[in-house]
Amino acid sequence: MEIKEAVFVASYPSEKQCPKDGMPEFAFIGRSNVGKSSLINMLCARKGLAKVSGTPGKTRLLNFFRIDEKWYLVDLPGYGFAKVSKKMQKELSGMIDTYLLYRESMKLAFVLVDAGVPPQPIDLTFINNLGENGIPFAILFTKTDRLSKNELARNTAAFFRELKKTWETMPPHFITSAQFKTGRDEILGFIAKVLNTKE
Repeated sequence: MEIKEAVFVASYPSEKQCPKDGMPEFAFIGRSNVGKSSLINMLCARKGLAKVSGTPGKTRLLNFFRIDEKWYLVDLPGYGFAKVSKKMQKELSGMIDTYLLYRESMKLAFVLVDAGVPPQPIDLTFINNLGENGIPFAILFTKTDRLSKNELARNTAAFFRELKKTWETMPPHFITSAQFKTGRDEILGFIAKVLNTKE
């Protein structure tokens, strides 16, 4: 699959206010500063589509991008180390949970995981919660261009060792690099497969 048109639609403060046209949605979420905006721009081949910020946690709404008039890419707020108040953290967490749990047109969530750090409890907890709630997802390892092949293999193996404590079968996963466009064809192909399956 190749994306020909990617258009920012709007940002919404709650799931209830999101588009009601029923087009399939693919959500992207990860810890703050995981490289989400860069990855979205790489997938869509549009440099400034998602705003890349030097300040983690800038995404605080549900950002919808319409792709080729066929599906939505939804940029969700990050979780983790965003410098926001506890009240704001609670509101963001509630907005994310409501979207993921109740959004019928959401077909799959892509969970972004920084390949350059050891397995983080917050990532593992988030992934386990998705599994417990039956929410389909895939893992995207980001920032892999900063690692040697051995470091990447070691870090991803460590992550899967942790996952195997709670998962019998490993979820779909992809190695990505926004800088080198690593994983782009595989991820878009996976989305195309899900779209065909759901139709």
